[in-house]
Amino acid sequence: MRELSRIKKLAVEAAEEAGRYALLHMEKISKIARKKGYNDLVTDVDRHCERIIIKRIKKDFPDHSILAEESGGDTGDGGFCWIIDPVDGTTNYVHGFPFFCTSIGVMFEGAISAGVVYDPSRRELFSAEKNKGAFLNRNRINVSGMARVRDSLIATGFAYKASGRTRGLTYFNRVLRHAQAIRRAGSAALDLCYAACGRFDGFWEFGLNPWDTAAGRLIVEEAGGTVTTLDGGPFDVFQKEIVASNGKIHKELLHLLNC
Repeated sequence: MRELSRIKKLAVEAAEEAGRYALLHMEKISKIARKKGYNDLVTDVDRHCERIIIKRIKKDFPDHSILAEESGGDTGDGGFCWIIDPVDGTTNYVHGFPFFCTSIGVMFEGAISAGVVYDPSRRELFSAEKNKGAFLNRNRINVSGMARVRDSLIATGFAYKASGRTRGLTYFNRVLRHAQAIRRAGSAALDLCYAACGRFDGFWEFGLNPWDTAAGRLIVEEAGGTVTTLDGGPFDVFQKEIVASNGKIHKELLHLLNC
């Protein structure tokens, strides 16, 4: 679909522009607010980056719908919906920890058809288009070939709510006893991309939103990986829980999470 290629190109340009702005203003944050909890942060940079992306979308595709983390939804009638996280990893960003990104997923008729995740700190652009593979910058990427959890580096994240963190620690302890190591870096979108390019062999998290997973889910799948819910069922971006892996360790990882 020629229009999808145009859409992906715009997503790349918008993500890179927003990411560059975020990096440039990393030490110039003038306003930090809390959303639903003391540890759920949003900054003036988040909001400005989101405006950058939406402005570009509305200029070229005014009839497309938008679902954005900070400004909510804007319904159009073009069949496409852009799912935007202007700064995924805001807590990292606020503290100057360089593990954050801009994530843009594009849904067409209910299915994610294009995804872009840009890490400005490393100038790494992860991207995918349905049935056309996944890429890091201009190089095709693939998931790892690790066959056992005990040899694997696994990633996870913790929910904002205290009850979710308690549950997360239960899973963490369960998997840690069997995996080579676990990392908790603070950006679900980048965790998914790291699984896609083989830096991680698996990833799980719950308490997520569509903008956390829309782009990364497609990138993992186009890199040859597997994405499901925690019970092994089909995943869609409106579900709160996700397990992603190289496919080879997926069944074992699910067993550990559900035992």
